[in-house]
Amino acid sequence: MMIIYEHMSLQKKIMLSFLISSAIIAILAISAFITFVEIRKEIRYLELSDTLRSKTLQLRRHEKNFFLYGDAKEIKSVYSYIEEIGKIIQQNQGVYDTDKLINLRYKMGEYKETFSRIDALTREFHEEIGQFRNRSGGDSLYFPIMETTFLESPLVNADLLKNLFSLKANAPVIITLNSLNREIISLRRDGEEILTLSKNLDSSAREKVEKAIGFSQKAALILFPLFLLVGVSALFFVSRSAVNHLRILTGAIEKTGKGDFSSLTIPHERDEVGVLIDAFNKMENDLIERDREIHKKNEELLHSKKLASIGTLASGVAHELNNPLNNIYLSAQVLSKEISSQEACSEMVKETVSDIFSQTLRVKRIVSDLLEFSREKPPELVQMNLSEVINTVLHQMISAGEMAGISPGIKAAETVSISADRHLMEQVFINLFSNAVQAMEGKGDLTVDLAETSDAVIIRISDTGKGIAAGNIQRIFDPFYTSKEKGTGLGLAIVHNIIEKHRGKISVKSEPGKGTEFTITLPR
Repeated sequence: MMIIYEHMSLQKKIMLSFLISSAIIAILAISAFITFVEIRKEIRYLELSDTLRSKTLQLRRHEKNFFLYGDAKEIKSVYSYIEEIGKIIQQNQGVYDTDKLINLRYKMGEYKETFSRIDALTREFHEEIGQFRNRSGGDSLYFPIMETTFLESPLVNADLLKNLFSLKANAPVIITLNSLNREIISLRRDGEEILTLSKNLDSSAREKVEKAIGFSQKAALILFPLFLLVGVSALFFVSRSAVNHLRILTGAIEKTGKGDFSSLTIPHERDEVGVLIDAFNKMENDLIERDREIHKKNEELLHSKKLASIGTLASGVAHELNNPLNNIYLSAQVLSKEISSQEACSEMVKETVSDIFSQTLRVKRIVSDLLEFSREKPPELVQMNLSEVINTVLHQMISAGEMAGISPGIKAAETVSISADRHLMEQVFINLFSNAVQAMEGKGDLTVDLAETSDAVIIRISDTGKGIAAGNIQRIFDPFYTSKEKGTGLGLAIVHNIIEKHRGKISVKSEPGKGTEFTITLPR
């Protein structure tokens, strides 16, 4: 058992020691509680027995007073105590169902019946002695004596009546006195037995209380030292194990503080300290990885600063180029109209002006993309119907001939209400639809699927184009990244920026040769 304990982890040692100590405390507490309940029960039983003993003594005192003085008040007192003792026994017989209480109750019943007969015989005697006195004109000296002593000495009074008045044994008053003598003897015998039973009950209750207290003392004397022994032993073994392991850990910390990240020997015991040493062994690699991560974050931060600088530069350049471009664009329009009305112009001039006009449009689009990319203005949110916006964009692109050979399809309800910037959302759909048309190279299916939830709108835009290579998917939203010969790489970056401004998310799934699907999630 000790070997097993030595090879346990520190946590398990503490838990085992705690469980053993807790079990002993629980046993001690349960034992104390049971003993306390038992002692309380026995004390109440002792109180009951003491009450019964006191009541029976009072009963016998009133009984003797009745036999000595024949007072009617004593009869009421005797009946009163008989009723009280009976009620006490009846109330507690279910709680303390012992043979002694049953015997006492039975004996009290006999006592009550005997005393009732004595009470009846006493009244009969008074009636008979009164009738006898009236018939005989009896001597006033003997009758008062007999009336006061007949309960104490019924046979003496019977003999006195026989001698003085020559009464026979079958005379009513003689029969009453003889019956009274038998009942009094029986009552006194029952009274003695009741006293004996109440004393035995009291003695038994005291013995039980003493036994319960003795058991509680023995349990405390056994369990408390056992608890101390287990607690001290557990403290000793856990402390020794912890100190030995902490020395290893202290050495490791000192080496680490000096910059020595060499691997430490891991103890055979895979306890908490072994895990910590293993963690120390991984620390050097973790520090190296963290240094690499910090370097990477610095590069990303530098890249972000570059993008911010590019955005600032692009904004300035775009604003500066915008006005000259507008003039060139207007001039190219004027030249185109003039040339178209002049039949004498050569084809080379017409072609040159047309090329100037188309390239001016391209530059204007680039400038527009630069302005949109550098735009910091928050969206102007209005409640709008997203289905109607998508239909409008598709209709414009179809009218402009940009959707030639493409089969568009929309799966959406007539009204999908959302709070957004209409101009920005139109730009999102124009960019995505244009990219899809270019990816399908003028032939394929463009599908727009609108779905609603309780708190968001989900837009899926899929095409049947050539798809995106797996290595390029992570970069498609980066500014200025493009795989097209004439692209600026700002279209999807602008889309991503607009969706983020609306607190939404955009993701992409694509497989080369099978098409691409963009998923946009916008909050309601």
